[in-house]
Amino acid sequence: MNPRRKSKPIQIGRVTVGGDVPIVVQSMTNTDTRDVMSTIHQIRELEECGCELARVAVPDTQAAGALAGIKKGISIPLIADIHFDYRLALASLVAGVDGLRLNPGNIGEPEKVKAVVLAARERKVPIRIGVNAGSLPKKAKPGLNTARQMVEAALEQVRLLESLDFDLIKVSLKAFDVPTTIEAYRDIATKTPYPLHIGITEAGPPRTGIIRSTVGISTLLYLGIGDTIRVSLTAHPREEVFAGYEILKSLNLRQHGPTLVSCPSCGRTEVDIIRLAEAVEKELLNITRPIKVAVMGCVVNGPGEARDADVGIACGKGRGVLFKKGEKIKTIEEKDFLRALMAEVERV
Repeated sequence: MNPRRKSKPIQIGRVTVGGDVPIVVQSMTNTDTRDVMSTIHQIRELEECGCELARVAVPDTQAAGALAGIKKGISIPLIADIHFDYRLALASLVAGVDGLRLNPGNIGEPEKVKAVVLAARERKVPIRIGVNAGSLPKKAKPGLNTARQMVEAALEQVRLLESLDFDLIKVSLKAFDVPTTIEAYRDIATKTPYPLHIGITEAGPPRTGIIRSTVGISTLLYLGIGDTIRVSLTAHPREEVFAGYEILKSLNLRQHGPTLVSCPSCGRTEVDIIRLAEAVEKELLNITRPIKVAVMGCVVNGPGEARDADVGIACGKGRGVLFKKGEKIKTIEEKDFLRALMAEVERV
């Protein structure tokens, strides 16, 4: 794995992004922001999963007016997502948001961006320049591919913000196409010192979206690129948080919550290992501390294959072996597999 790119740290509320702090996991609500209580409820669900930054859509003045109430009801920093109308960004700043996300392709004239930047500078609120492949500025240099167009659009906005003595900047360059996204991030990583928010936009529902997002995000992280991540899914946003932490755990970049190790099942298994693994996974959702748990379908090979698990079970016909760090501790009946394993997890 490449050394992580050193970026300029910025502060979004109480959360530091960039520098040498751990990579931050964020998500975005899919509630109607104008519905204050529903939005607060969903953000609290995200907080319970470990989400560290919450972004909300601000499509109109009513949504902007709801931000102050939402912020009072949550514990993590709140970021306002603004498209088209710069006045909504100004209203969001007045409401006390901790960060802004602007898409330079659809905000419009530099004077409008300038008004937002000056207000953000006064309040020391960071701005994420969010460039998406699907909404690039109409004027682009001829001959540039999509990745280069994205980079040029972002750098133009960076220069504008810097000209206004503003450097609380984060940048994202997202596309649905994974190679395009990777190319864009590799390019801009060498051209700006600011932290980078990475992800694959419009990735889709969980079954396919997690795969697409993981390929793109993991590749960039392996290259040392990325300071915050969002796994964009057509699903409840807590699924984005779970997936984000799994990506980070897989690369040994962060440890958060349980890691479940389970065998893929084969003709040697004599119990319904799939159902057991799914039941264990559901139980582990209530645990936030790091622990590695194994569910194996073979009594002979199970403890050895998952010897680094903190606790695990190797299942045979009618009976199974409970083990810690590869060492057997007791034999249990099939009817007690789930109960006994989770009891041992709680003890650990």
